[in-house]
Amino acid sequence: MEPLGKLRLGVNIDHVATVRNARGGAYPDPVRAAKLAEEAGADGITAHLREDRRHIADADIDALTQALSVPLNFEMAATDEMQKIALRHKPHAVCIVPEKREEKTTEGGLEVAREENRLAHFIAPLRDAGCRVSIFIAADRPQIEAAARIGAQVIELHTGAYCDAHAEGRFDARDAELERMRDMAALAHDLGLEVHAGHGLTYDTVKPIAAFPQVMELNIGHFLIGEAIFRGLGPAIAEMRRLMDEARA
Repeated sequence: MEPLGKLRLGVNIDHVATVRNARGGAYPDPVRAAKLAEEAGADGITAHLREDRRHIADADIDALTQALSVPLNFEMAATDEMQKIALRHKPHAVCIVPEKREEKTTEGGLEVAREENRLAHFIAPLRDAGCRVSIFIAADRPQIEAAARIGAQVIELHTGAYCDAHAEGRFDARDAELERMRDMAALAHDLGLEVHAGHGLTYDTVKPIAAFPQVMELNIGHFLIGEAIFRGLGPAIAEMRRLMDEARA
């Protein structure tokens, strides 16, 4: 199957805010990082406004909405508070993610199949407002089928299990997870869903995912912000972009 178009890169700037919040001041500024990411070739910016505001703050979403010339992907839990914020800003895209206050980062995909009715009603106003609705889910057939039924336009496949298996040297598990994601990306595409992927991707793990012809966007954050300490943000993003394009070709 031929690639369906250019593979987009969304850069998540959450952990610029994490560094800022460690000192409680205004530096480093996530909006400045987002603008640098734009200049380096990011096709969009992702920011997750968590319920506990541990990194991105409401003021950051306000500022990003005003400053960006590329699309904003607003990651959010399926709560009334976050729905109201999204409807006020009307970002290009909203990505519905699971969220637990005690977790260090998003630990798994959203449970759609068991909450189908609630989530269908939750996302309807977001779609009506013109936001593209994405559901962050594991590469699991029932979840993907449920995402299609509730009216989501996009799914984002959780690549964390694949990346963790690679980092831990569990290569059989890594390869099995990669095969599962390949199959589920094809299924989602056949169901009319646009396919994105992300979580934990690095220079070492990005190329097999980028090679999936159905995947149209990768969202990468923590690794790029960490690599920026050594390379600078622009060069870190440029190298990721190079690897993605190489894999796509």
